[in-house]
Amino acid sequence: MTNIAEEPDLPEVQDDKKEKVRKYNILNQFALKGQTVLAGSSLMEFFPINELQMKLDTRYCIYNRGIAGYVTTDLLGSMEACIFELEPSKLFINIGTNDISAPDYRLEQLLANYEEILTHVARRLPDCRVYVMAYYPGNAKAEFPFVPKASMEEVFQRRTNEAIREANRAIERHAAQRNYAFIDVNEGLTDEEGNLKAEFSSDGIHMYANGYAVILNNLLPYL
Repeated sequence: MTNIAEEPDLPEVQDDKKEKVRKYNILNQFALKGQTVLAGSSLMEFFPINELQMKLDTRYCIYNRGIAGYVTTDLLGSMEACIFELEPSKLFINIGTNDISAPDYRLEQLLANYEEILTHVARRLPDCRVYVMAYYPGNAKAEFPFVPKASMEEVFQRRTNEAIREANRAIERHAAQRNYAFIDVNEGLTDEEGNLKAEFSSDGIHMYANGYAVILNNLLPYL
């Protein structure tokens, strides 16, 4: 099994990313300006927020512009389609866990790229309320029926929950320097050992709708 977090530079994966950007460019022409935008990687793209919010008392206009396999440099290269063309009044960002998964990962480089993303946002969208979202925990211990554990071992060697917590602390400091809100919406996602609950995930990283329902509930105060 090929995992996007393991091999983000495969040609077919890169082509898929480019096609999604093109689709967003076209879709943005029909979108309302000044609404809420979600930007990030697969953990954002797979967030079924518009379906989940159907049971809420209040409905929100939310555009999900996440792209599976994205690292911070990918988002830097497509901020027009993923963010700026929509001119959001609120922006939720969750990007960087695929950076942590990469063999050449360095926290310093992740922070430099993230800072550049926030710099562009601050310049282009000075009145936008920006929410920097905490990275979600993973689960390297559980067995998942449709994903062989061996196929995820290399990813989890780097994408540990300790590495995620370290990155969260660093990203929180960067957000504070720009007076952007850092929000931790992980309450209720973890088991007693601090791992992502196995029933929420298909592979220890990506989540089913029941996991995202917890996240949406935690997001409500910010929407």
